[in-house]
Amino acid sequence: MGLRVGAFGENVLMAFDAIRVNKLRSSLTILGVVIGVATVMAMAAIVEGIRSQIVTTIEVAGPTTFYVMKKFSQTPLNPDNLPKEVRIRPDLSETEAERLRRLPEIAYASLWAQTLARIESEGVRSQSMAIFGADDGFTRIQGGELVEGRWFTRNELSSGAPVVVLQDETARSLFGRERMLGRQVQVGGRPLVVIGLWQEPGNIFAPPGQAVGAVVPYKFMERSYPIDKTNALWIPVKPRAGVSVADAQGAAVMAIREMRGLRPGSTNSFDLVTQDQILDTFNGITSVFFLVMIVLSGVALLVGGIGVMAIMTVSVTSRTREIGVRKALGATRNDILLQFLIEACTLTGIGGLIGIIVGLALGRVASFALDISAPVPVSLTVIAVVVSVGIGIIFGLVPARRAARLDPIESLRHE
Repeated sequence: MGLRVGAFGENVLMAFDAIRVNKLRSSLTILGVVIGVATVMAMAAIVEGIRSQIVTTIEVAGPTTFYVMKKFSQTPLNPDNLPKEVRIRPDLSETEAERLRRLPEIAYASLWAQTLARIESEGVRSQSMAIFGADDGFTRIQGGELVEGRWFTRNELSSGAPVVVLQDETARSLFGRERMLGRQVQVGGRPLVVIGLWQEPGNIFAPPGQAVGAVVPYKFMERSYPIDKTNALWIPVKPRAGVSVADAQGAAVMAIREMRGLRPGSTNSFDLVTQDQILDTFNGITSVFFLVMIVLSGVALLVGGIGVMAIMTVSVTSRTREIGVRKALGATRNDILLQFLIEACTLTGIGGLIGIIVGLALGRVASFALDISAPVPVSLTVIAVVVSVGIGIIFGLVPARRAARLDPIESLRHE
């Protein structure tokens, strides 16, 4: 057993020595493996980071929270070209939200909307940000806390007063440490008075990929900004403590159907969306995306594997005399086979390790740019190493067998 381990170690050292002598050839061999593994690792880190953010957001809103929408779609529908079955559906209304709020099974319900706009004050202007039209129960769904000022009063909500609660980080990045309360800002070109600063919970993920900039009363948003009532208008609903999600959803469906005069047996003219559906939708989208990345990475790994085979074949040819000397000194076919297999696995293993490092580094850069936390996919790291070594075995087998079958006498005569 000790002899075998010693032989294995000697073959590894020989493999590294061959790589050192042929640096350019070895680099070209492992490049395809590096690209393939790096692509998979980077995408896995980013996808897992975004998924963890969505899970965090779901935990903030609460697993029992559900949403009433005009139409739930995995991809946003074009509001100017809606399918007929969506076009004939009524828009959600404040009356329906109020009806749900009065149900004994429901703790919270309100009509919310969202748009994109810039925030501006005294020449300082933000990028386009998510602006919510909501009420003073905003944190019950989105989480976070009010760090300064107050939320909207009932009069401000009912009248649609021009007041705004800014996201704290957005306010600080735009206006520094200046006192914001009572200050006038422009949101989407509309003047509003700042009444509060809201700090969002850590790692919250904004579904449209936009930073949250501000919250205004829903009635103000309704009359001041264009609203996509198919994709960006919804009613968040929280069941009362002790009420199951199924019971709360059943009560909500019955109430809205009754308000819309839907007959028994007819389909709903609205959709109910649970947190699980949101997560399933995201998983479905990212699974397709990740599958494409796997295919592209597979092509790169295949190219790398072919490169390994080609380079190892050249290596066998150029080292024919060396093989003859080893066989003359007593090396068996298995010894020669193992030598070249280990060399191929060493090449691809190094490529795999470099690919992991490059992929994780790219994942870090991308996660920093997207402002998400991208954890290291440990299981995929192990798989990447195993796959890269496996490529060395598969594509190195043919040249290794060719080397093992060389006639020692003919090999010694080779120049």
